[in-house]
Amino acid sequence: MTALALVLLLADPREETVAAWERAVKLTESRISRELASSAGFLATDFLPRAERQAVSRALEAGEIYTTKLPIAVEIPGGMVHHWLGAVFVPDVEVEDLVRWLQEYDEHDERFDEVEDSRLLSREGDRFEVFLRFRRKKIVTVHYATEHEVIYRSHGFGRYSSVSRATRIAELEDAGTRDEKEKPPGTDRGFLWRLHSYWRFQQVPGGVVVECESLSLSRSIPAAFRWLVGRYLDSVPRESLESTLLPIRERSHRRQGG
Repeated sequence: MTALALVLLLADPREETVAAWERAVKLTESRISRELASSAGFLATDFLPRAERQAVSRALEAGEIYTTKLPIAVEIPGGMVHHWLGAVFVPDVEVEDLVRWLQEYDEHDERFDEVEDSRLLSREGDRFEVFLRFRRKKIVTVHYATEHEVIYRSHGFGRYSSVSRATRIAELEDAGTRDEKEKPPGTDRGFLWRLHSYWRFQQVPGGVVVECESLSLSRSIPAAFRWLVGRYLDSVPRESLESTLLPIRERSHRRQGG
């Protein structure tokens, strides 16, 4: 048995863990609301220090995906919050077309490598209910059945934002076999307890800048193993973010003939 398996015992988030997560969400969403209403910028990267803004510009001009870890101002007893920001430039596409492409949730399993199945459950205007089955792989492979509420908002002037909040996350056992089933609450390994994603889209000359803030919660790690397992748990959200942004850059504009 690996060290990872030894420390990731069956667990469920405690009440104080969930309460701390909710405080972190409130702080994040309050800051995002202020930025979206600001006249000083729109993208999250507009509000980074100058040196970081320059690094973002260099990465996007080079066709690279920019990622950075964002700070967490809340102590999370019994849990770990992973907060990452990613940005990518998508050439030869209009922001309205890109947003419509992302809203085609029945196609996400063909467009995003981590997604194994995807279905639009319901839609009311700019509010979507979505089912996603996806996998995350590093050292171990974990499969999830999840449901999300996604809300889009137009800010005018070629600007859009959206927020995706997972309303249900179930780790799958014996995934891909006839014995596949969802693990009951409290019996999963705690890799992913909560997941929110905050998106911004801005039209710029030649294409669209896409940003995603990923905010997720996993179980905490005993101090003796944190040097090993903590790095693993924190790297998975970053790599998942990159694997989401890459297909948007590479595939979203093909239908428009870009």
